[in-house]
Amino acid sequence: MAKAKASRHKFGSHLSVAGGFQNAFHEGVEIGCDCLQIFVKNQRQWKAKPITVEQIAAYKQAATETGIGPVVAHASYLLNLASPEAENRDKSIKALVDELERCEALGVVGLVLHPGAHMKDGDDKGIQRISASLDKAHTATKGIACRVLLESTAGQGTTIGHEVEHLGRIIDGVKAGERLGVCLDTCHLFAAGYDIRNTDAYEAMIQAMDKSFGLDRIACIHMNDSKHELGSRRDRHEHIGEGCIGRKGFVNVVNDSRLVGVPMILETEKGDDDKGRPYDKVNLDKLRRMVRA
Repeated sequence: MAKAKASRHKFGSHLSVAGGFQNAFHEGVEIGCDCLQIFVKNQRQWKAKPITVEQIAAYKQAATETGIGPVVAHASYLLNLASPEAENRDKSIKALVDELERCEALGVVGLVLHPGAHMKDGDDKGIQRISASLDKAHTATKGIACRVLLESTAGQGTTIGHEVEHLGRIIDGVKAGERLGVCLDTCHLFAAGYDIRNTDAYEAMIQAMDKSFGLDRIACIHMNDSKHELGSRRDRHEHIGEGCIGRKGFVNVVNDSRLVGVPMILETEKGDDDKGRPYDKVNLDKLRRMVRA
């Protein structure tokens, strides 16, 4: 089986593990992925069967054969570490611990997590609860190398993370802050009001990130165009260059020397375009063509 070509840039996509974790790698070769994002359990359910020795072996064999990596996972959408309800928060912590253990068994390097929603209880209380919840999850997973990657959000409803300072405050409030990284999302940033199309606004955002949590914490970037306008607070992904961000925003990201080597992963719609080409392959090709020599 052909291996992924070595490159300074790492482009990939979130791919299905239906039928086995190894299938994501095989599809990744077909569409030209350097890296991957997967789910390590059903993202719409709280519990799942343990990962078997056979599943782990098949995953690792496919990773070795294809050379695709690194691999990150996305945590369940059900988790809410900011919930004001202790029962729901505890349930979320337990589910997070389970996902971290699954990632560790496979060798997944990071688990992308939506920080949570404060449910009309205010950002400050929500941020405090997220930090405290992460402390509990870390205590239960001592020795695990897989990091939680806090994802920037669009700011829908009462979600926390639409201001880069939110992520910095969460990290500052966690005892084992070195176990945390950050996952940026271009659609979310744009929807939250960060105009990545504008060179000056983009640089101001990067400087704010460096001040809030440090650029070295950025471990993954979700590359998604936006169906809605700047500051819409709406999380709706569009194919690269076909939404309101447009080509300029992605040119700024892929040519930022400070971000070279960070996995840049599509979460755009699957399927084929009108020429029968997989959308993922088309979007990956677009991103690669934007990279200046």
